[in-house]
Amino acid sequence: MKSGCVDRADLPRQWDELEKSIVACRRCPRLVAWREQVARERRRAYRDISYWGKPVPGFGDRHGPVLVVGLAPGAHGANRTGRMFTGDGSGEFLYKALYQAGYANQPDSSHLDDGLILNQMFITAVCRCAPPRNKPKSEEISNCLPFMAEEIRLIGEIKVIVALGKIAFDGSLMLLRQQGHNIGRHSFGHARVFKLGEDLPWMVASYHPSRQNTQTGRLTKDMFAEIWELVKQFLC
Repeated sequence: MKSGCVDRADLPRQWDELEKSIVACRRCPRLVAWREQVARERRRAYRDISYWGKPVPGFGDRHGPVLVVGLAPGAHGANRTGRMFTGDGSGEFLYKALYQAGYANQPDSSHLDDGLILNQMFITAVCRCAPPRNKPKSEEISNCLPFMAEEIRLIGEIKVIVALGKIAFDGSLMLLRQQGHNIGRHSFGHARVFKLGEDLPWMVASYHPSRQNTQTGRLTKDMFAEIWELVKQFLC
């Protein structure tokens, strides 16, 4: 998948402007109220820590051919730390897997300045604010998708999209359809692989690495490792 014409020399400024617009967004009153309430009240374990409490930009290799799409920031994870999948159980599970697969320089992700670097991979989400009960409304996702569209444009050529969970899967397909691509019907399932169309990336679907999935055994370490091995096949 190749983005439209981009002035590569001007990319740093464009990325900076995009991140500022994401962080400043207040389009969804319900989400604004919730993320700020969580940041004020805090969890007891983090009562002495200042929460980010704003929309969360994407993170990673800005030239990476792999786009990982999540659901939304965790209320006490990315909504606290300001970086996708950082500071909660989902992130612990994800970054250990990425480290083992060679996409991350370290297995841990605890805060913005922890030294984490991603290789060949950019992580984003269909919703940038922590939603109540981890369930964003369809109109809230629609409000957020233009941010992901702009990230894709700036990244350039993307070979693989990894959708973590059904909401990320459906949201990614929605965005491609909004961009005019004729995407057929695809059913979500773990480790399912889809060729979305000529000049479009492959789609790899995975269960979300939430604690609800990992602690119940619905998503195991071996199952998750399979996802990143599938991704490598499309980067050769």
